[in-house]
Amino acid sequence: MSSQAATAQAVAPEPELLDLLQELSAEEKVSLVVGASMWATTAVPRLGLEPVVMSDGPVGVRGPDGGTSAMFPAPSALAATWDLGLAARAGALFAAEARRHGVDVVLAPQVNLQRTPVGGRHFECYSEDPHLTAEIAVALVGAAQAHGVGMCVKHYVANDSETERTRYLARLDERTLREVYLAPFERLVRDVNPWSVMGAYNGADTQGVAAPLLEHRPLVVDLLKEEWGYDGLFVSDWVATQSVAPAVRGGLDLQMPGPDGAWGDGLLDAVRSGEVAESELDDKVLRLLRLARRTGRLTLPDPGATPHATIAAAVAQGAGLAAQGPGPGAPEGAPAASAVLLRELAARSVVVLKDDAGLVPLVQDAARPLRVALLGPAAVEPFFQGGGSSFVRPDRLTYPADELRAALPPGSQVTLLAGARALRNPPELDIDRCTDPVTGEPGLRVTLLAADGSVLTEHTTTTWTGWLQDVRPDADAVRLRATVRLDEPGGHELGVGTVGIHRVLVDGAEVAAGATRVDEDVVLSSGHNHPIAALAPVSGAADLDATLQVVHAVGYGHFVRAALVHRLPGPSAEDDLAAAVEAAAAADVAVVLVGTTAEVESEGYDRPDLDLPGNQDELVRRVAAVNPRTVVVVNAGAPVLLPWLADVPTVLWGWLPGQEAGTALADVLTGLTEPSGRLPWTLPACHEDVPVPHARPVAGVVEYAEGTDVGYRAWERRLDAGPDAPAPAAPFGHGLGWTTWEYEDAVLARGEAHDAPATLTVYATVRNTGRRAGREVVQVYVEAPDGGPRRPVRWLGGFAVADVPAMSSVTVPVPVSPRALQVWDPQARGWTTPPGTYRLRTGRSVADLRLTNDLTVRPGDAPGTGAQ
Repeated sequence: MSSQAATAQAVAPEPELLDLLQELSAEEKVSLVVGASMWATTAVPRLGLEPVVMSDGPVGVRGPDGGTSAMFPAPSALAATWDLGLAARAGALFAAEARRHGVDVVLAPQVNLQRTPVGGRHFECYSEDPHLTAEIAVALVGAAQAHGVGMCVKHYVANDSETERTRYLARLDERTLREVYLAPFERLVRDVNPWSVMGAYNGADTQGVAAPLLEHRPLVVDLLKEEWGYDGLFVSDWVATQSVAPAVRGGLDLQMPGPDGAWGDGLLDAVRSGEVAESELDDKVLRLLRLARRTGRLTLPDPGATPHATIAAAVAQGAGLAAQGPGPGAPEGAPAASAVLLRELAARSVVVLKDDAGLVPLVQDAARPLRVALLGPAAVEPFFQGGGSSFVRPDRLTYPADELRAALPPGSQVTLLAGARALRNPPELDIDRCTDPVTGEPGLRVTLLAADGSVLTEHTTTTWTGWLQDVRPDADAVRLRATVRLDEPGGHELGVGTVGIHRVLVDGAEVAAGATRVDEDVVLSSGHNHPIAALAPVSGAADLDATLQVVHAVGYGHFVRAALVHRLPGPSAEDDLAAAVEAAAAADVAVVLVGTTAEVESEGYDRPDLDLPGNQDELVRRVAAVNPRTVVVVNAGAPVLLPWLADVPTVLWGWLPGQEAGTALADVLTGLTEPSGRLPWTLPACHEDVPVPHARPVAGVVEYAEGTDVGYRAWERRLDAGPDAPAPAAPFGHGLGWTTWEYEDAVLARGEAHDAPATLTVYATVRNTGRRAGREVVQVYVEAPDGGPRRPVRWLGGFAVADVPAMSSVTVPVPVSPRALQVWDPQARGWTTPPGTYRLRTGRSVADLRLTNDLTVRPGDAPGTGAQ
């Protein structure tokens, strides 16, 4: 049976906004649909319209003020909690942080799926599953917007690769698009009406049209705005707008940033020439005014109040959310209050992959001191957040060693050693070691050069961040020179990491050179944040001389990137390993923190493999060989291979934990908070087994050949085919916590609703059989009837979190949306529920299913019918 896709009623423009529209000139309309700056829209003071200020997320609100911010755990960590209440609290904190920084719209969350584990922005996404992604996102966005701050959901759509991300075309069939990649966006529009949606850089080849997303009228106008009835603002990703009329008619509402770019330079001329009708801008301007009104940036006459009273936090029309203005009722937002929530979130997200020796928590007797060897690069310097546009300066940072020393029983000892090397580049050069070779003054000599090599300006600086920004536009290159003092005896390493055209000399000898000119593409590729430096061995003192091309980037200004790096003399890598092994052998327990780095997980580039960087695997092997009480904590946002998994008794997945890295880990290891996370993606055992090992374009196209079998669904397809199929290291949904569970019963209830699909609920009774109170994530997976259209072997239909006292049972209601039974019918242009007997299987992960309920759908039955 099938039903036609319901076409939402056209959004009726608010009369007061229509009145404002009539007062705007064509020039003003054009200015409103082009950003006024990097982060703000254009103001029209005479109409009471202030700028709407935007800021990057999704691991915090950086804000245009450049100050510090609350640094959240990576989004993949939030999804690992499977906790909608925590997600809502995170949304409220986003709102508080936005207000603290004067931000109206946060560019988050990212609801693209983790199609391949090597995706550079994998850590910024929630899950490889569309339902889990949607549930977390709806809770977060709804809570933030209930507090008067808009969220900009991104990146619409099929933006799942960083390789050639500004150019590639995602080719996927309509069922895959509807059932998988559009599903989180549709849920968000239907349930919480996000005030803004961001269009992706890439293009899409689907529904008979191949075009950039910002020009894809079937996906933006026909589907998002008309079929779903979306009334918010469709904004470009930064510097993504490449055309004028095609983007206007494709559905783009706001080009960011501005005031230059395709629309800034050409839209007004297109209107004046008649290529674009002024009326084609009206809906876009109305959407911008609506966003300004919702965020309190528009004053309107009110007959019952003072004229032009400010709407501080207007309720989103149709969202059904209560407004909350600033003041005593605002959500928690001070740094101290935010730390409490972020600490809980980070601790709850930790996944216990295995605990054969029962080492978690470490503290069983509060009076017994422990000798702990805390080892690994991430123990010394945790990887707090991934690289790229989501980067924030944290309000504070907490470190594992400090927090463990404070949390362990009195008399405990914590020995901290890195033991291994994860970073390819040495640390940054201390500019205090530098002397201007011309003047002899302390610092670095900076010379701006014209295209003909002539000197424009020269000065000495005593600060260097790795960037020279706001370079004057007539500069073609920058020369950096310093005499570097190297007082410590032994061999040093000195170098410069950069991109584009460059030449680096150390003591007059060339150590690096590049001949490729770069433009704004390098800005959109965050690989330039951590360029690999060419190193020269030096001692005593060295002359550093680097000439670097100025990058002239549309929308980003003029700048130079130069990472000055320096490695001190010190022990060899083998010496470091030996010291760590010695400490582990002498300890009661060894805790080894290994993981990725900002050189590995970042926006702008995909990973070449899934290996832990450096010699960290060797560190784990050697430590586990000398201490049977070894706990390994993986500090990574995306999957990495764990070739030693079978040889280590206890392994925790600690994510990219944000500012509370130290406090959260101490809470988990000492028993204050249960590590109750569950994997939101599949952990591979080897790279060759990954269903989608990469998403590199071929001839500019990324083929979504796996269809709806994304992530764990593809693993289940192969495992269902035979016992010899490769199994992952850990399945989707897996996590042990610190107690044990029995699943006693599951009852399927079906609630009827007038003129609406029936609702389905699985009432699962679970028993905590351990001696500790625990948190369980009850998961329900759906298996399709035989026959009918090809579907995944099984897929997530619903889940719920339950806190259960020790030795107690509880019945947990798990809602299963009727959409979970549906498929998209391209011929009928609607959703259909194929008849037959569905199996609803309840358990602890996709590979640990313990109870089964059957549901028979006959032709004409209500469950799952209709477009909702």
